[in-house]
Amino acid sequence: MSEANIMQMMNMLKSGISTSQIFGLLASQAGGYEFVGYGPRDMYNEIARQLDYRLFGDVIAFDATYKKNKYSCPLVIFSGVNHHNQTIVFAAALIADETTDTYIWLLRQLMFAMRGKTPTSIITDGAMAIRNAVRDVFPEVRHRLCAWHLIRNATSNVGNLSFTSKFRKIMLGDYEIPMFKRKWVHLIEEFGIEDKLWVINMYEEKHMWATAYLRGKFFAGFRTTSRCEGLHSIVGRYVGSRYDLTSFVEHFQRCVAHLRFKEFNADYQSTRGVPVMQTCIELIERYDAELYTHEIFLFFRPFLSRAGSMRELNIDNTDDCIKYIVCKHGRPDFMWTVDFRQEEMIFKCTHLRMESFGIPCEHIVKVLVDKDICEIPQSLVLDRWTKKVKSSLNDPSGFTRDAVVISRQSALVEFSKQLVVVAAKVPERYEETRDLIMGLYSSYKAADEGTNQPQSGVAKNSNPYVHQSGVGSEQLSRKKRQHCSVCQMEGHKKTTCPWQKDIDNNIIEDEANDSDDGDVYPELTVELDSDN
Repeated sequence: MSEANIMQMMNMLKSGISTSQIFGLLASQAGGYEFVGYGPRDMYNEIARQLDYRLFGDVIAFDATYKKNKYSCPLVIFSGVNHHNQTIVFAAALIADETTDTYIWLLRQLMFAMRGKTPTSIITDGAMAIRNAVRDVFPEVRHRLCAWHLIRNATSNVGNLSFTSKFRKIMLGDYEIPMFKRKWVHLIEEFGIEDKLWVINMYEEKHMWATAYLRGKFFAGFRTTSRCEGLHSIVGRYVGSRYDLTSFVEHFQRCVAHLRFKEFNADYQSTRGVPVMQTCIELIERYDAELYTHEIFLFFRPFLSRAGSMRELNIDNTDDCIKYIVCKHGRPDFMWTVDFRQEEMIFKCTHLRMESFGIPCEHIVKVLVDKDICEIPQSLVLDRWTKKVKSSLNDPSGFTRDAVVISRQSALVEFSKQLVVVAAKVPERYEETRDLIMGLYSSYKAADEGTNQPQSGVAKNSNPYVHQSGVGSEQLSRKKRQHCSVCQMEGHKKTTCPWQKDIDNNIIEDEANDSDDGDVYPELTVELDSDN
């Protein structure tokens, strides 16, 4: 949904026009209901999601499964994971059908809303319409199929729970490709299903679901779309016959606001001290505790402990690289090779956890200890997992730049509303106001583009709303204006700040408390995430 449509929708809502009438009007303008996505309800949410997407839009989960609402329209949610391993929602839409053309249109709208930034990886269910759309819009993006849906399909197509269990192990097992192929052949022969069409198709598409073929490709720990489905199940409770579209969208926004509050809280917790050190590699552990967010540090700490059980079988020195052959103590049959280029401080392990998740494995940590390196080199730090990931987007007040801009936009909108009420009554006022606004717009746009353009008769120091002469106005300009400690704007205090009210309203204790994020790390969970 474009910014113009959002503004039009909000104005109609404030004018008392019903949601169904608004939806119908937007549909008629777009050429049909299938071309109308229901986007953010206010500009803050839109900019906040663009900010999230800029930082964490490298991997997105795309799910469209919930259709049991009175509109019979699938709810599509694009989600990801932030630096605290928490679910974040980039966008959502209600669509009229699940055809390839509709999904192609929807993905293109997502790219338009996110200023053309494409993800590096995407995970979806196995629906052919979605897969075709992803292939059309994102031909270069890595595409992974949801493991939970594949396990469910294995159960329905083969009908043998023992097969499903073994299929799951082969799918998620961290094998080399030759080992995967041997295990697959043995599994198919064991159950005598070599000629089954589903089995044949699955093997042809193994590069989209088998961990053996996805090793070294970054998916931020995603294996399923269950994070999206958690939101589906909660929002779905509010889309029964008793609720209209407004109630549906309002509750969805409350769920998203709850997720955002969890992120604010996690940001705060990550700044409160350092956890108690627990490993024998204290210097590296302390550095990691200060580098990573709290949740990511807790995920990484076991690798530090495992490094103590690693031993080096062989070290091969060459001119530009040192090769370490590492194994677990007492298990020389399981070996990994770590290449270390000392001049560039670059590490690469055959385990490929750094490439797959963005955290160095215990084999690389073993080499760090061997080389007496007490900090994680920059080449092994993925900024999206660190505390500082948002620092480049913050201003000195602690707010993100986009948030400050949005607060200013809101103030200008309110000022403009007051102006147009009095200016539109008289033709001369209208023309004068119009010329002033267009003159300022042309001037500012020229300045942003670095071109020299006349000021359209508007003096730089002119202010049509403040008298330029008189003692009173001079005293007013010299008087120090009051600044709000929340939004840094003039004219009000923290207690009356509309921005603070928005923050307070996000702290909602409702059924969204049941929409916890679930796991995305393969090493931390025994069973796949499931909504059942």
